[in-house]
Amino acid sequence: MNENVRASTRNVAIVGPYLSGKTTLLESLLSVTGAITRKGSVRDGNTVGDSAAEARDRQMSVEVSAASTEYEGVRFTFVDCPGSVEFAQETYNALMGVDAAVVVCEPANDNNENGLRQKVLTLAPLFKFLDDWEIPHLVFINKMDRVSNNFMDMLHALKAVSKRPLVPHQYPIIQDEQLTGFIDLVSEQAYQYHSGAPADPIPLPASLKAQEQAARAEMLEELANFDDHLLEELLEEIEPPQEEILQDLKLELGADLVVPVFCGVADRDFGVRPLLEALLREAPEPQDTAQRRGLGATAETPIAQVLKTYYTPQGGKLSLVRVWQGKLTDGIVLNGTRAGGIYRLLGQQQNSINEAEAGEIVALSRLDGVKTGDTISANGQATELPKADILRPVYALAIAPEKRNDEVKLSAALTKLLEEDPSLMWEQHGDTHEVILWGQGEIHLQVALDRLRRKYNLPMGTHLPQVPYKETIRKPAASVHGRYKHQSGGHGQFGDVYLDIKPLGRGEGFNFSEKIVGGVVPKQYIPGVEVGVKEFLVHGPLGFPVVDVAVTLTNGSYHTVDSSEQAFKQAARLAMQTGMTQCEPTLLEPIASIEVNTPSEFTSKVMQLVSGRRGQILGYEGRSDWSGWDKLIAYLPQAEMQNFIVELRSLTLGVGSFQWQYHHLQEVPDKLAERVLATGSNGNGNR
Repeated sequence: MNENVRASTRNVAIVGPYLSGKTTLLESLLSVTGAITRKGSVRDGNTVGDSAAEARDRQMSVEVSAASTEYEGVRFTFVDCPGSVEFAQETYNALMGVDAAVVVCEPANDNNENGLRQKVLTLAPLFKFLDDWEIPHLVFINKMDRVSNNFMDMLHALKAVSKRPLVPHQYPIIQDEQLTGFIDLVSEQAYQYHSGAPADPIPLPASLKAQEQAARAEMLEELANFDDHLLEELLEEIEPPQEEILQDLKLELGADLVVPVFCGVADRDFGVRPLLEALLREAPEPQDTAQRRGLGATAETPIAQVLKTYYTPQGGKLSLVRVWQGKLTDGIVLNGTRAGGIYRLLGQQQNSINEAEAGEIVALSRLDGVKTGDTISANGQATELPKADILRPVYALAIAPEKRNDEVKLSAALTKLLEEDPSLMWEQHGDTHEVILWGQGEIHLQVALDRLRRKYNLPMGTHLPQVPYKETIRKPAASVHGRYKHQSGGHGQFGDVYLDIKPLGRGEGFNFSEKIVGGVVPKQYIPGVEVGVKEFLVHGPLGFPVVDVAVTLTNGSYHTVDSSEQAFKQAARLAMQTGMTQCEPTLLEPIASIEVNTPSEFTSKVMQLVSGRRGQILGYEGRSDWSGWDKLIAYLPQAEMQNFIVELRSLTLGVGSFQWQYHHLQEVPDKLAERVLATGSNGNGNR
């Protein structure tokens, strides 16, 4: 194994909220390192990241983009991740394969404490994921030219959503409300920014000496919590050497014990070179990450993990993989499948290479049968590496091809769509017979539908899914008579039955029995009676499947020549048609059990939201693993769930989430039932 290659590689994810400037930062990093000669912009739709048509249409990241470059002899692979919560699965999958992450955020528009709190709250789920998986990360406060925020106020606001201590690595120099440079808190050297060029060293401004000293003291005190020698030096007022501070930063960042904080303006390259230098100097090396994953430092068996799957118009399937150990060579067989080419990516540009060493992130073509998150190896026997949990879907649309002839292609296209994005799900609903596409929100599904149209020439019509209502009965009916007699020349048809119909307890389903005495209905015809009853219950008197009903065959008669199983089936249907209307049929709706996660400051609003949608709140409590967050448990009618996630995110600054599962059926309130039955709809305006 080539240790030199491993030591000269860094894999870094660029993550953060929507509109924080992640793709712009990637463009600046690629420009500074010489990978591109001219920077693009998100507005113009010509960036390396966000190169997919769906991303450019919306001017937002909708999938992971990888870009490889070199800086001072080190190969960097940057993975630009979506910021929208609806595409969080992409981000989480990619984070499992990197050595470090840069969390990009932007300051609030004023120094108002609530404004800062709201701005950083959107980072809470991301910080939680990074901390849970112990992924080393830095913070880059972007767009520092737009406002004159107090840097330390922003830093302290960020600390409220991070389990790990944040330590300032720089202090900004702001003159006349303009960001002009920064002070390196390790060396105490000040620098002046220049657009598109490295910063120049300048004397430390005397007006900032006190602030710089306070910020530096905060950095050193946090580092001293993990280094007894540094603590002793601080107590004895000994100035620690720069080399010792940098070593502490490297060790403690690599162990995910501290989070260094940088600042700048990505679209002007301000702060980008110091960030690169820190990644070069302090970010963990690939072999350290592999050891944390439990993989041997010198093992030769090639092992990799799929971080993202693409289906490209030209090259077919492309798998973005992290090589954890060994070496991938052209034509290698992984998990029994021969890989096609090996590529380094620069957005959609593919650069072919002959081999990839351990520690690299590359793309492999034609890995059929391999999905995102899968561990792949040359012997196919590697222990499965940890992967991000698949997010449960929370938003749905019923879909149908605009061209009826395209229905045969839909299943294969959806299968590929789910390979690219595991947080999508689809089903053919057994009751409503609709194809339902599930995802993380409205934009998420619209992007998926755009891909169906663009990649697979499958334009889709959509509507809100039907609510799978059921019906049941409130009272019994005894000795309901059904007779079927038909004569059409030759043998006739004759069947004659008496049925008892009664309601069962909720959730008991359907029960059929018989109490025939003296053979008045021969045994060979009784199965026909049961089939007739079941067929009727598929579409009850209110128009929906019937549940929680018991039917007993008590009497009947037959004809020795004209009776048949088919005739008794028809007789049973006639009896059910007569009897069910006597049993007071009533409409039932599915009720979901939901678990809502929200910051505590929004709990009361979320409770109002649930109650306003006919929900039944069962209780709430603080989340044991999330400080300042609550978990709300409730029952919610499925008919009220369609836009629930939209309103929940609106109430909670985009960070509220929920999980759900079907729990039980419950009678629909009379007024709503009347409306559903009168309009012949499912409550969403669809039948």
